Amino acid sequence: MTDRQIFGYGSLVNRATHGYQDTRPATLHGWRRVWVHTRLRPLAYLSVEPADAQIDGLVARVPGADRPALDAREEAYDPHDVTARLHDSSTEVAAEVFAVPARHASPPGVIHPLRLTYIDVVVQGFLEVFGEAGVERFFASTAGWNAPVIDDRAAPLYARHRPLTDRQRGIVDAHLAALQVHWA
Repeated sequence: MTDRQIFGYGSLVNRATHGYQDTRPATLHGWRRVWVHTRLRPLAYLSVEPADAQIDGLVARVPGADRPALDAREEAYDPHDVTARLHDSSTEVAAEVFAVPARHASPPGVIHPLRLTYIDVVVQGFLEVFGEAGVERFFASTAGWNAPVIDDRAAPLYARHRPLTDRQRGIVDAHLAALQVHWA
């Protein structure tokens, strides 16, 4: 199997959730992040959709031997060929971005809420890679915050959950409060 480049825009930005060694901050133009539910999974997840927008993320080289694990992780998503611009230069790189296909997507809701531990993992990654300004851009460039959020920190529902520092938890909580999210 050959290596491939992917553009991660959610939990893949948190390097602690995968073992890809070659990752670089990048921007993807022409897409926006959105919370969706897919009938292929029980809870809401981040996806992307074409839009007049741009999002931050990581370009990661996925070794061929790791493709089966990546495909399993992204089984509810379809890959799309994209070009991302690396942050440390004006270099553009070809990559794949994974999006829940419209035929499987629906808005999240009470039965399929957003999980706080998933949000925590994503924000932790954005904070590490892009700093607090990147976290602000993450919240601003993501649609679907009107869905309910379930506080699962005491009993994490997200398989890749990570412990947060008090500072990280405070940043997540402050942004969710500013968005006036509805708690499930």
